[in-house]
Amino acid sequence: MYVNGFIVAVPEENKQAYKQVAESFWEIVKDYGAKSQVECWEVDVPDGKTTDFRRAVKAKDGEKIVFAWVLWDDKETADASHEKVMADERMKNFDKDMPFDGVRMVYGGFEPLVWKEA
Repeated sequence: MYVNGFIVAVPEENKQAYKQVAESFWEIVKDYGAKSQVECWEVDVPDGKTTDFRRAVKAKDGEKIVFAWVLWDDKETADASHEKVMADERMKNFDKDMPFDGVRMVYGGFEPLVWKEA
């Protein structure tokens, strides 16, 4: 398994618009091999003493934190899909009116170290 994870600050009033973008993004990435996508909206994100989610994305007043990830079979599949996803015609729909500031997004790729399910 391989995970592309990210956090982003989204203006609270853009929650529904963000959800629509996330749902549209899923339609694209699943076509290129993604196994699942999870988008989590802030409910309880405390301020830390040294660092925290808000500082990581330079969140402003009125913004909520989204913690999200896309699951792939492996890094090779995720890497091979990246250029295809970015070249997909449907991605052009995201060029206008994004409901968040992508410059402040924090993202990366991860291999699970521990994975437990009940």
